[in-house]
Amino acid sequence: QVQLVESGGGLVQAGGSLRLSCAASGFTVSNYEMAWYRQAPGKERELVAAISSGGSTYYADSVKGRFTISRDNAKNTVFLQMNSLKPEDTATYYCRRSAGSYWGQGTQVTVSS
Repeated sequence: QVQLVESGGGLVQAGGSLRLSCAASGFTVSNYEMAWYRQAPGKERELVAAISSGGSTYYADSVKGRFTISRDNAKNTVFLQMNSLKPEDTATYYCRRSAGSYWGQGTQVTVSS
C-alpha cells in the first residue's frame, strides 16, 4: 500500500527556513523519481523540485538556490529544505511519486512578511 505523508509545514517569517518531510511507505523512495509540488489559493499546482532514482535534481527557477531536495534512504523519506523563504512561497506543499502519480495529503507553509 503506497502512502506518502508530508510534515514540517508551519508559519515562518520571511527570510526564515523550514524543512518539509515526506515519509513513504509501501515502496522504496530510492527506486523512484520523487517530487515536491506546491499550490497557492487560486493558482495552478506547480512543480517545485524533483529527485530522480539516480539522485539527479531539478528545481523551478523561482526556488533555485534557496530550496534543496534530498532523501534519506535509511528513513525512506524525502525532504525539502527551504531557506530564505519569501511570502510568495506560501502554499500547500505536496509530495508526489511520479510513477503512478501518488500524492501525499499536503502540508501548509505560510511565510509572513
